Amino acid sequence: MNEIDIKFLENVFKKYYFEHFDLIRVPERTSEREFGYQKFNSGMTRHISVKDDKELHLLLMQNIPSDVYCSNAYYTFPNLPMNEKDWKEADLIFDIDAKDLNLSCRVNHTISICNVCNEISNNCEKCLKCNSTKLEKKSLPCKNCIDSSKTEVLKLTEILINDFSINKDDIHVYFSGNEGFHIYVYNSQFQQIGSRERSELVDYVMFNGAIPEKFGMKKFKPNRNSFPDFGGSGWRGRFSKYVFGSKSKRSKIISELISNGYSSFQKTLDDVSKNIGTKIDPNVTMDIHRIFRLPGSINSKSGLTKIYCKDLKKFDAYADSSFLSEDIVEVLANCPIEFKLKNKRFGPYNNEKVSVPTFTAVYMICKKLATIA
Repeated sequence: MNEIDIKFLENVFKKYYFEHFDLIRVPERTSEREFGYQKFNSGMTRHISVKDDKELHLLLMQNIPSDVYCSNAYYTFPNLPMNEKDWKEADLIFDIDAKDLNLSCRVNHTISICNVCNEISNNCEKCLKCNSTKLEKKSLPCKNCIDSSKTEVLKLTEILINDFSINKDDIHVYFSGNEGFHIYVYNSQFQQIGSRERSELVDYVMFNGAIPEKFGMKKFKPNRNSFPDFGGSGWRGRFSKYVFGSKSKRSKIISELISNGYSSFQKTLDDVSKNIGTKIDPNVTMDIHRIFRLPGSINSKSGLTKIYCKDLKKFDAYADSSFLSEDIVEVLANCPIEFKLKNKRFGPYNNEKVSVPTFTAVYMICKKLATIA
C-alpha cells in the first residue's frame, strides 16, 4: 500500500477512534488481558498491558493502528513474554466465517489480484495479462454469505444453550467487520479448560468423530430400540430429525439403515456432520493464547467495525457496521464487480476516477481495489 493511501486511512481511522470511542467494548478485567495492535504496512506489536479505557483510548490515538486486538485469556502478567505471563483462564470464543462455508456464490464476488503485474480481474487461477499464477484473492461478500454465517451462529447458539446449559445472556455475538461472526461465551464452566479439552468441545459442536454405536448401529445384530427417538435431545435428536425426517418414517428408515450395514451408517454420520454440524474455525476456539480483534475497532480488511449484534436476525452487516464519514473522496478504482454498502450500490469500476463517500473509498482501498486519485 502506498504512502498516500496509508496517510488517508490513518486520518480516517484516527477520526473514527476520536468520535466513536463509545463503540469500543473495553473488556472486563482489562488489566489482566494482553493487548496488541498492527499499523499499516507493519508487523504486530503485542504483550501490551492496558489498565482502563482511558489508557486504551490513548493507545489508539497515539498509534493510529490498522487493527487492535485483545486476548480472550486472563494473565497475572499480561505484558511479559508468553511463557512468563502466568495464564489463569480464558473466555470461550468461536469464529464463523463465510469463507469456510463452501458457498457457491463466492465465485461471483471473488476478485483476483496479480502479485506480479497488479492486474485485477474476476475470479481466475491465472493472470489474464501476464499468465502468472501468483494471485491474491479478495472477496466482496454478499447477502447470502452473511445470511449463511448467521445460520451457523444460530446452530451454535442452540447447542451452547441446550446441550451445555449456557445462559443466553452470556453469549455475545459480534460481526467481525468483514465476512463472519465471533461468538463470545462468558461466565461458563469452560473458562479454565485448556486447549485439549477445547478441542473435544470443538469436535462436539462440529459433530466430528461420531461413531455408529452412539446412534444405535452395531456391526453385529443391531437393536432397533437403540436408535434415537424422533425429537430426542442433543445430537441424537438432531440426527433423528435430519435422517428420519418425521416420526412416521422412523421405523422404515431404521430398517433401511440396518439393511445397508455398518459402513454405510458411518457415511450417513459423515453426511450429518457435513450438513448440520456447526461450521466453525476449530483453531480459533482451541487457542487459549490468541488475541482477538477488539469489539468496536475497525477491521482493516474492509474499514467496517467489529460490532455487537443485539438482534442477529435484523442485523444488516454492511449498513450497521459502517461508521465512517460520507464526505466525498476521489479515487482511482479498479473493481470489476458491484458491491453494496449502507444500502447503496457501487461499481463496477474499470480503472477509472470516481467520486465516492469516504466509507466506500476506505472499503475499496482496504480491498486493494482503489487508490487515492
